[in-house]
Amino acid sequence: MYDYLIVGSGFFGSICARELTDKGFSCLVIENRNHIGGNCFTEEKDGIHIHNYGAHIFHTSNEDVWEWINKYTKFNNFINSPVANYKGEIYSLPFNMWTFSKLFNVSKPEEVKRIIEKESQEIETPTNLEEQAIKLVGRTVYEKLIKGYTQKQWQKDPKELPIEIIKRLPVRFTYNNNYFNDKYQGIPIGGYTQIFEKLLEGIEVKLNVDYFSDRDKWNGIAKNIIYTGPIDRFYNYKFGKLEYKTVRLDHLRLNTNNYQGVAVMNYTFEKIPYTRIIEHKWFDPKETECTWISYEYPIPYESEKTEPYYPVNDKINNEIYSKYKQLADDEDTVLFGGRLAEYKYYDMHQVIESALEFINKHKKN
Repeated sequence: MYDYLIVGSGFFGSICARELTDKGFSCLVIENRNHIGGNCFTEEKDGIHIHNYGAHIFHTSNEDVWEWINKYTKFNNFINSPVANYKGEIYSLPFNMWTFSKLFNVSKPEEVKRIIEKESQEIETPTNLEEQAIKLVGRTVYEKLIKGYTQKQWQKDPKELPIEIIKRLPVRFTYNNNYFNDKYQGIPIGGYTQIFEKLLEGIEVKLNVDYFSDRDKWNGIAKNIIYTGPIDRFYNYKFGKLEYKTVRLDHLRLNTNNYQGVAVMNYTFEKIPYTRIIEHKWFDPKETECTWISYEYPIPYESEKTEPYYPVNDKINNEIYSKYKQLADDEDTVLFGGRLAEYKYYDMHQVIESALEFINKHKKN
């Protein structure tokens, strides 16, 4: 019998497996896909590391997390500087003085602030994403660069979404195109998959295994279970199904060495069906005769049919999740962790921090 059965081989599950194994516990990892690494999985084609499940840029200001991840990989100096495309007009992201100067035809931060204040003066206390966005950047920026993109991305009217989503987006009154504010940033040299190969080295891993296809069997082979999948499915949707944002990515090889000149281009006009095009070679620039791009399409989430990406943390879903969490807190031998099991928006560095804290807190004999 194993000490731990770990359901899922993404960052949370793989870190738990590594840390517990190093502490002397026996672990079995089962994964329902045909590869390890969850949505961080990358695959090399034509010398280009393709982010199969969308762009993943590592960033953190946590010294401990940065030191920990560098035991498993080294990073390049990639700086995330995406651009927005609105009907062929190109704007800098995140919102900064380059964006504002082009939209408003001004050059001084104080001029921008006056325009934003004038465009948002009717909003005192924002109650939804739309109001919060207008309060942050004004109606002009909202209408061109946020509204359509958000509607496509979340499949919801921005008035129905929580303000916390837009608060994650940096707004600067400087000419700074760096999307993140964190001290450390980059792409793993050699892609993400090799991190998981190192994390799971010497640990038994079974791929193409659906935990729910023979739940009693898997529950019976370990003293404890760490579950990283959707929490609503674990409890057979007892309180209803939770919503997740999900996407479809269409990968395409092109016979050119430079398609769009940037790793990520967001398409903010609502009538364009995809939200962005990713050109993978610019995450780790190198000379190649071809390029690989991915069209990212938002699609409706269907539990057990499509991959869940991000929780939709609005009031209704959070209330449903709170009921599942009460059940999870009462479990004796099952532990829940990660973005899907905690129904929480985690960036990669936050998952690492959470997993390391989780192991120190919950390890059992």
